[in-house]
Amino acid sequence: MSRPVAVAKFLVWICLRDHPSIQYYCLSKALSVMAAFSCRLLLAVWLLFTAVPVSSSTLNTLTSSGRTRSYWVHPPDEYDESKNYPVVIAFHGSSQIGYDVDGFALEADIRLSLPVIPTKYSKDRFFVYPNGVGGVWAGPSYGKVSVAEDLQFVSDLISDLQKQYKVDSARIYATGLSNGGGFVGTLACASVGGQFAALAPVAGSFYTDVNGTNDGCKPARSPLPILEIHGGNDTSVYYNGGQGQGGLLPPIPVWLGFWQQRNGCTSNTTYDSDNGNVHHAVWACKGINGALQHWKVDENRHDWPSKTMNIDMAVAGVGPQPIEANDIVIDFFDKFSLEG
Repeated sequence: MSRPVAVAKFLVWICLRDHPSIQYYCLSKALSVMAAFSCRLLLAVWLLFTAVPVSSSTLNTLTSSGRTRSYWVHPPDEYDESKNYPVVIAFHGSSQIGYDVDGFALEADIRLSLPVIPTKYSKDRFFVYPNGVGGVWAGPSYGKVSVAEDLQFVSDLISDLQKQYKVDSARIYATGLSNGGGFVGTLACASVGGQFAALAPVAGSFYTDVNGTNDGCKPARSPLPILEIHGGNDTSVYYNGGQGQGGLLPPIPVWLGFWQQRNGCTSNTTYDSDNGNVHHAVWACKGINGALQHWKVDENRHDWPSKTMNIDMAVAGVGPQPIEANDIVIDFFDKFSLEG
C-alpha cells in the first residue's frame, strides 16, 4: 500500500469515528494530510473559507520587525481572569504552507490542546502556536527570514501575551517539532531564551548549533532546563547527524554534549525500557537533577511520538509508540519555574 493511500485510509477512519468534534477532526486531519503531500494552496484556501466550529483557539496578529506576524492562542479551558496561568509556546515544523495555518495544523496534530473539546493538558494552561514566515522558522538555508528577526518575533510575542492575558511570566515554556524543535534550540542559545523556564524540542533540526562553542551560543542562564526527544530511525533529521535539507546537522549525542557543558552537568543515569527500544537519559546539572534530559526511541522515525495514532506518525509510516511525548513534555515543564 502506498503512503498516500495509507494516510488517506487513516483519515477516513478518523472522520467516521463517533466523536463530538468530528467536524473539527476531519478538517484538521485533512489539513495535515494535504500539508504532508504539498497541496498547500488548496489547503490554505479551504482552511480560511470553510466554516468550522472552533470555540477556543483564536488567531492574533502583531507587528514585529516591520512585518505582520501571527499566532494561534488557546486559553485555559477554565480561564479565570483573577489567576495567572503558565504558557506553552509550540513551534510547528517546516511546511511552507503559510497563510497563517501552520500553528493551527500543529495544534490539530500533537493534541496538547484542541478547539471544541478539552484535553487533560489544557484545563489550566495557555497553549500558543506561532506561525513562521512562509511556514518556516529561521535556521536552515530554506528559512525565509533571519534568525534575529524570528528571535525578535518571539520576544514581541511574549510581550503581547503579557499585555493581553493573565500570564504567569515565571512559567513560560517552549516546545517544537522538527524545524520548530530546532528553533527551540536556537531560542535556548539567545537572550530571549532566558524568558523560558524550560524548553523541550522534539525531533529537532539544530542547524544553528552544529559546532558547539564556535556557534556563538550564549544561554541566558545555566543550567537552562532542556529535554529532547528523538527517533533513532529518523530519516529526516538523522540521529547521528549529517547533511540535512537546510544544512549540516549535529549528531544528537554531540548536541547533548554541548548542553552538558553549558549546563554544567556532572553525572547522568540512563533508564532503558520497552525491551531496550526506549532510552531515557537524565543529567544532574549544578545540583539540579533532570535539568538536561533525553528520550530516544530506537525504532521511531521523524514524528511527535504518541501511544495513540496521530497524523504526523501516519505520514512518518509508524504505528503507536511506546512513549507519550505530551505527557513527557508537560511533566518536564511542570518541574521548572523561573522563581525556583
